[in-house]
Formats: sequence, C-alpha cells, structure tokens
Amino acid sequence: MASAISQAMRQICEEKNISYESVLETVESALSAAYRKDFGNKNQNIKVQFDPESYDGATRGIRVFDVKQVVVDMELPDDYFERFEAATATKRVDDRRQSFAPAPAAEVTPAEDEFAFNQKTMIMLSDARDLKPDAQIGDEIRVELSVPASFGRMAAQTAKQVVMQKLREAERTVIYTDFKDREGELMNVTIQRREGRIVLIDLGRASGVLLPEDQIETERYYPGTRMKMILREVSMTPKGPEIRLSRSSPGLIAAIFAQEIPEVANGIVEIKNIAREAGSRSKVAVSANDDAIDPIGSCIGQRGTRIQTIIRELGGEKVDVILWSADDTEYVSAALSPAKVKSVQLNQTSHLAVVSVPADQLSLAIGKGGQNVRLSAKLTGWKITIAEESGRIAADSDVGEIPSDDVVAEAPETVEQAEEKEREAEQNNEPLAGTHTEV
Repeated sequence: MASAISQAMRQICEEKNISYESVLETVESALSAAYRKDFGNKNQNIKVQFDPESYDGATRGIRVFDVKQVVVDMELPDDYFERFEAATATKRVDDRRQSFAPAPAAEVTPAEDEFAFNQKTMIMLSDARDLKPDAQIGDEIRVELSVPASFGRMAAQTAKQVVMQKLREAERTVIYTDFKDREGELMNVTIQRREGRIVLIDLGRASGVLLPEDQIETERYYPGTRMKMILREVSMTPKGPEIRLSRSSPGLIAAIFAQEIPEVANGIVEIKNIAREAGSRSKVAVSANDDAIDPIGSCIGQRGTRIQTIIRELGGEKVDVILWSADDTEYVSAALSPAKVKSVQLNQTSHLAVVSVPADQLSLAIGKGGQNVRLSAKLTGWKITIAEESGRIAADSDVGEIPSDDVVAEAPETVEQAEEKEREAEQNNEPLAGTHTEV
C-alpha cells in the first residue's frame, strides 16, 4: 500500500496535471534548500534523495549528499577564496539589479575566466582520490551526509514555500507547453469577463486574453457567450503563460473553412490567400488539386448552406470566394468580382494592374469606400487602378475612390443606386456557377 505522502503527491499530479517525476523533483529540491539553510555550509552542493514510499514522517527515506565534479588539479593563490567570495557577492548584487531589466547577450566575463575553480561544485583530482581511489576527471563524487533527527519537522516548515513555488512554476510550464503546441488551432471558448478593453477567455484550467487589436469593433463580448476563436500566440511572461486569442485574424477564416468544408480539411481544395477587413468583408482565393472538383462550389455548398454557416460564425461578415489562378491577369480580374472586368493591363516594373471596366460596373469594382478594390489588392499582391473604358481613372487601391469633382459629376449612379445594384448582383448570382460568390 502506498504511503500517505506518496498518495498526496499523486493527488497533486492529478489536480495540476503534472508528472509524478516533476513533483518528486520539486520535493527533493525543497528538502535540499531546507537542509542547506539549517545544517549545510556555503561550500556544500546539497542534493537530497527522497523515497516517499519509505518515508516515516521523520528522517527515514531521506538521504543527503554533497555532490561535486572532479576537475584537474590547480595551483591557487593564497587569497583566491577570499577574492572568489567577493566576486560572487558582487555578481549576486548585479544579477538582482538586472532582473528588472532585459537580460544582455550572454558573454564570458574576465571574472569567470579568473575564478575557474568553484569549491562548492568542484573537487580537485588529488582530493577526489582520497575519497575514491579510482576517481577520474569528469566523475561525480557523492559524499553522504548525516541527517539530524530534527530535520523532518524543521524541513516541513522551511520547504513549504519552496514546494508551493516550484509546483506553481511546474504548472505554468505544463500549461505553456500544452497551449504552445496548439497555436493556430480553432477553439470553441467561453467569454469570462471584460477588464477595460481586454476580454478574458475561459479555457478550462487556464485563461486566455482577447486584446483590442484581436477584437471586431462591431461585436459585443458578453460573459457566458460561446464563440469560435483562433489561438494566435502563446508566450511566457513573469506572471506565467499569456494565451492570446483572436477574432480578427485571417487565420480564423481559414480554420472555419477547414472545419465546415471537408474538401478544404482533406486538402482537395486549397486556400491560397485571404484578405480581410474584420467584421465587414473578406475575400478568399481557392483552388482545387483535382480537376473534377469545383473549388468555389465546394466552398459555397448546396444553395449556399456551407458559406451561410461560415458567415454566421463570423457574425454576419460578408465572404467572397474567388477562383485563384496562376495567370495574374485572370487572378486580378476574378478578385474584383462581382464587377465584370473589360481588360487588365499589368506593369511588372511597378507591379501595377490597370483595370478597365464598363461605366455601369464602376461602383461595383470600387466598392463602398473603395473596399472592393482595396481587398482585391491585398488578395492578389498587385496595386490596382480602376479606370472606365474611356480611360478615365476612377479609383486606386492605395487611396480608394479618387475624390475628384469630375469623377463625381460623371459617376453613373448615386451611392444608394450602387449599393442597390450590388445587392441585385448578389441575389442573381448562382452559387455553383461562375468564379465568384458573395453572400
């Protein structure tokens, strides 16, 4: 039957999700600190070997060793150890000061070269052979020390804080390692609460954060609400692991596509690129690795069921599905849909695409506030300039719609008429036909 302390250790392992070896190492470290404080001296490198099964609440099951590494014999000056102690004390003070500032690049200091022998962790070969005749350089010499009868009770008091601190560090390390391996994963999480502009997310045994730049302005995050978020980044901070989630990342769209569309999850349909203005509109370029598969139809689904599910998960954000092409002319033309493009002229030197559209397609090509041409430029990687068939430039992807009096005077329709035409284009669009779908 397992001892009481062994059962307690295993219970901690289950509660904290920490390995038994890690807890045992923590207890041994705490006992070493307790022995060093009450019974050891500064030149001893104390290591404790603890057997929880045979521990009786006093000293049985505890073995204490002074552990040193064998090094080559050295000739040391008479004042070596005094100067070593002074240098060590100075270094401790410097380390405490630097702990509040970023650590500099590691380098060997002159003091480290000068004080090559540390009598706490090292023993010279000649001295080691007095203890072990066949000792060699690099061997480890373990000298067992006596354990006073009062050590068990005193160790319990001294080791308590060390054990708690080490367990917290071990738990943080486990959480960091676990979530670090899941970066980029889509997670179904629960909103915990809001603190200022930061939203805290309940992840079970850990809490995540949704920073302002990862939020969507039009969304409201109420406690208890369940949402899909992407695990964006995990980093270790002095307070523990910081788990950042995101609702505005383009990766969220890719992850939801993979979850809702089997062809994307299986790799038959590949997402080539995503351009997103979170909460408003996104464009997704897709291609198929099988000629028998229609990539756009696979993403839209029968009667738009798949894309409607994705839009609901994104809080109503519009999603355009674009057919990717290796031909930049075709790719730029498809990216500007639902507008019908007349011609595309590419300037490889300036990486500029001049797109000509009919007058009645001008508003659709530009989009509300220049959004359509702006997203198309992000998607394709080309700077895009929109021009009418007559040659008059109406919009540029860098500045949006050009605010010229001539352009306003010659515009084919008002803003309200342009938005009405865009809605009609969406309603008349067949999901399984053509190269573009916006819902």
